[in-house]
Amino acid sequence: MKIIHTADWHIGKLVHGVRMTNDQKYILEKMVQYMEDVKPDVLIIAGDLYDRSIPPTEAIALLNDILTEIVIRLKIKVIAIAGNHDSPERLNFGTKILEEKGLYILSQGTKVVEPIQISDADGEVLFYPLPYMEPAVLREQYETDEINTHEDGFRHRLEAIKETMDTCTRKVCIAHGYITGTEALGRSESERPLSIGGTEAVDVELFKAFNYVALGHLHQAQQVKYSYIRYAGSLMKYSFSEVNQRKSITVVDIDAQGKTTIEQVYFKPLKDMRCIKGTLKQLIDPDIYQQASTEDYIMATLTDTGALIDPIGTLRQVYINTLCLERESTCAQEREKKENTLGMTEKNPAKLFQEFYTEVTGKTFDAKRQEQVETIVNSVLEKERKE
Repeated sequence: MKIIHTADWHIGKLVHGVRMTNDQKYILEKMVQYMEDVKPDVLIIAGDLYDRSIPPTEAIALLNDILTEIVIRLKIKVIAIAGNHDSPERLNFGTKILEEKGLYILSQGTKVVEPIQISDADGEVLFYPLPYMEPAVLREQYETDEINTHEDGFRHRLEAIKETMDTCTRKVCIAHGYITGTEALGRSESERPLSIGGTEAVDVELFKAFNYVALGHLHQAQQVKYSYIRYAGSLMKYSFSEVNQRKSITVVDIDAQGKTTIEQVYFKPLKDMRCIKGTLKQLIDPDIYQQASTEDYIMATLTDTGALIDPIGTLRQVYINTLCLERESTCAQEREKKENTLGMTEKNPAKLFQEFYTEVTGKTFDAKRQEQVETIVNSVLEKERKE
């Protein structure tokens, strides 16, 4: 069976105030053209179809057009799950009707995870969708006080699956979360944290029973310890922290014995995302800017030391999509400030509050207080996601 694994489309994404819908339309149409050529059996979208719970109308229209092309015209089955950016209630509308056409959108998990059965010449493949769900929601669903972290939630769902799992049938799991192994994973600034206090991390060993695990949430394509447990990554670059990443889709072939062959397929974006550095005079020199597309999205670091008149306006005469401008001298000051504050901006809110409390009161911030603050911060993060 040939499967195309994607994730984190984030349709309607704003990057530095610029709506990325046209760029997303371009790359999605490239993907549809590729699918028309290779004729996969299934397309997986492992969460975050939209960038926000209430997407703009043009984002809804684009997703509708692309899924119509894939499901109706190409007759390729699609399995999509909700991510932490999506609204389960909105994605859930009309899903039972759509399933008759081969479009499965799973946004609200059930206590018993029913697999989606899709067959090929070698037999049946069972797809187990695990949409993103907060630990509090799962705790209520399973009627237990034992679910306090994302790992607890995944463990309960996966244990329920394994109780009825047919070990002889090929199996694919689709999940959205922060699944970790023994090595550090590549992360990006455009990924919204799921929680704080270490409660978002989920042990990869929970997923070993499947032939392939299609993950979403992290924007860099990568495997998690095992070659068959993978993040597809986002379709496009959504922050300047991703400029060195090559975005792709993951093509998975599962043979009759359940062994997987994996390939990454790359599409050139409409506009790339790049960082450039130099003096203003150097950057607007034709010998420099003609080496790459001047329509790319640009973050420019200027090394000039003197005063400059309208540098961003000057840059945009050449690089029309300059999104971000900084001065190297200012960057050095910021780096020094960051070092002096022990990486304050990289710490989670609960850690910052702990340091503030200790400095002001001179008292020890004990485990009970830490737990209370983490609960409050996670509640705020969840409220922010829903908004």
